[in-house]
Amino acid sequence: MSVFSDNIRFLRAKKEITQQDLADTLIITRSRYVSYEDGRSEPPIEVLVKISKFFNISIDMMVSVDIRKYPLEQMLNLPDNRILLPIVIDEAGNNSIEIVPQKASMGYLSGYSDPEYIESLQRISLPFLTNGKYRAFPAQGDSMPPFKDGSYIIGKYVEDIEDLKKNKSYIFVTLNDGISYKRFKSINKKSIEVAADNSFYKPYEIPLGEIVEIWQYASGIFPEDFEPDNLDHYNLQEMFLEIRKDIQLLDDKISKSK
Repeated sequence: MSVFSDNIRFLRAKKEITQQDLADTLIITRSRYVSYEDGRSEPPIEVLVKISKFFNISIDMMVSVDIRKYPLEQMLNLPDNRILLPIVIDEAGNNSIEIVPQKASMGYLSGYSDPEYIESLQRISLPFLTNGKYRAFPAQGDSMPPFKDGSYIIGKYVEDIEDLKKNKSYIFVTLNDGISYKRFKSINKKSIEVAADNSFYKPYEIPLGEIVEIWQYASGIFPEDFEPDNLDHYNLQEMFLEIRKDIQLLDDKISKSK
């Protein structure tokens, strides 16, 4: 028996339909369908697509993940038919929050849609975070003070990009940039504009097609105090930014005078 055959047998049983009923839906013979459940043969791609649509579960999940381990009715279904693990409650009744490790943050891009990867992450519980799906991501760089390397940003999953609120902070998981923490500015048909709180960095656009997940800022974990020296560091960057702007204005004036 394969993972796929186990999955379709399990899903059919949950729907309480017969092998003949499902075979009729797929427009194939019952004996042909039974061969898939028994693991004696594999369906062609066109039948696989029909099975995926019928159960509303991605082909990747169907063939690679033992979905019997996960309560599908409690999972958060995503637009591209991926699935987030369900909200896990600890013994005290608090939300269980997965922590994406600092050293393996880039691995999140290949594991965010894999329930077994997500399940392997360490977890914490914060009683004041309820009514939603939360996850903790490592902060990197100095673009969003007071967060810096070693800090963690806890985000609440955003199901619809239309729910983004102007000037609110979000964790954007993208195909090219990985995990980034920025403030949302605007949206158009092709992209969204985001900006860092540290004005040393210019606003930029993220193509909509590159976004795989968005999490709204909910809380933060700081491994150490935000030292006053850090403020001097950001003030120095502000000074360089002003100098850069002055140089650009000077270049523009020179170009116009030629």
